[in-house]
Amino acid sequence: CIRDSINAEYMGIHEQSCLQTLTMLVSKQHREEVYQFLFKEGVCVAKKHPTWNNHPNIDVPNVIVLELMRSFVSRGFVKEQYAWRHYYWYLTNEGIEYLREYLHLPAEIVPATLKTATRTQSRADGDRPPRMGRGGGGFGSGGRDDYRKAQPAPADFQAQYGGGFGRGGSA
Repeated sequence: CIRDSINAEYMGIHEQSCLQTLTMLVSKQHREEVYQFLFKEGVCVAKKHPTWNNHPNIDVPNVIVLELMRSFVSRGFVKEQYAWRHYYWYLTNEGIEYLREYLHLPAEIVPATLKTATRTQSRADGDRPPRMGRGGGGFGSGGRDDYRKAQPAPADFQAQYGGGFGRGGSA
């Protein structure tokens, strides 16, 4: 990897393989900031860009976030998905227990992904607007049932098709 890093510096490019063989020393402050953010949100997103100075949501270098989450994946504390040069990590139950123990948090505090959103009922159930589609009304007065109950056309009714344009029409 030393030869690769010398060649990478000479060529002006960054080798991803060099980062994977180095062990990182992460300060306790950075580790706690990442852990607190991950526990508070329940998810973490980072672009696969180890040379970025800081993560957009946390005041920690992006490479530290990537490496800490890689460690969590190997221990089974987060699930990882990767799409369009972005990593998405979701806390597992084991990860919640570990972070709760590491950060000395009580059991009442849960990540945002486990909190249930409270809905406010703006309407009573009977005050719903009419549905579109089958049996719900929508346009017109009553919909399909009223159409079927309507009186048939009179016997002397002659449908007239106007002289339109196109095939068979008078131009």
